[in-house]
Amino acid sequence: MFSSRPSAPFRLAVNGYGRIGRCFVRAIHEAGLADHLCVVAINEPAALASIAHLTRFDSTHGRFPGRIDIVEDKNILILDGRPASVSHAHTPGEVDWRVHEIDLLVECSGHYIERVQLQGFIDAGCPRLLLSNPGAHAHDVDTTVVHGVTHTRFGPRTRLISAASCTTNAVIPVLCLLHREFGLERVLLTTLHSAMNDQPLIDGYHHPELARTRSAMQSIIPVATGLARGVERLMPELTGRVEAKAIRVPTHNVSAIDMVLTFSKEIGASCVNDLLREAAQREYAGLLNWSDAPHASIDFNHDSHSAIVDGSQTRACGPQMVNLFVWFDNEWGFANRMVELARHWLEALANSHSTGAPITSPFS
Repeated sequence: MFSSRPSAPFRLAVNGYGRIGRCFVRAIHEAGLADHLCVVAINEPAALASIAHLTRFDSTHGRFPGRIDIVEDKNILILDGRPASVSHAHTPGEVDWRVHEIDLLVECSGHYIERVQLQGFIDAGCPRLLLSNPGAHAHDVDTTVVHGVTHTRFGPRTRLISAASCTTNAVIPVLCLLHREFGLERVLLTTLHSAMNDQPLIDGYHHPELARTRSAMQSIIPVATGLARGVERLMPELTGRVEAKAIRVPTHNVSAIDMVLTFSKEIGASCVNDLLREAAQREYAGLLNWSDAPHASIDFNHDSHSAIVDGSQTRACGPQMVNLFVWFDNEWGFANRMVELARHWLEALANSHSTGAPITSPFS
């Protein structure tokens, strides 16, 4: 399926064109990659006119950086001159993905977390899938990757990669660095997450988790989270030493994570800040950022970093406990990591086809 040239365009499809799906497509265009990562098909149950309107105008991220048109009688969305066929299926097997000759399907609906469900996409002609959510269990995907941090191998038979979650992408760079340098003993994570589509604007029978039946814009609402298990999946050396909770807050975008960390050695707040500041400038440049300015969450809207450490909020409590505060744009940062992961996966495959070399991870 691949050209012998790794720079040749790759054909992508998107299933589920909501917040992350639209941000993924927009991130491709803002990065100047639309001729390299070509979105040729979109599956979204909504009407074509609605799809076009919400691509063109975004209340959080502003107008799309290009022209949006539609060919209604052919069900085509034109993204800055590049056509994408639109379908409106509700289940994985309803679309014949073979006809689009795609290299990769990016699954952004969030509805499918088990391998038996995801197999429906493969059976319908998808050669490989990139998920915007974790699998229900580790074995439901071939591998889970936090782009730029976790080091994994994948081969020609790798079909299914999870990009984890926005919160996992925010915490893993920080935790990996701190554990490597100082040794983590215990981790307690509290996510302060902006409102999401699984909450109603006013109280309603909206969700089996009763806290999520309450108005998203009127309360601070504790909700369940799988973040601790997500961290342990990527850092198994911390198994049994991580706990997490999540609180939804009435903002539209940008979230934060409050981290309480205990270390195996005595460590001060300045040492932690120095390590993270240096990593943001070197090892994790573009992935992690650091600031000690007096911030509010809106400062990080449309920020492409996975995490921004707020050095002004770093505190030490005794010789071995440190409290960190990390900001992240839960939509835009994660969408950019997904674009980078898709690009690197496809380029690694194309290079392997071209040279015959083993497929190794580019995430080092």
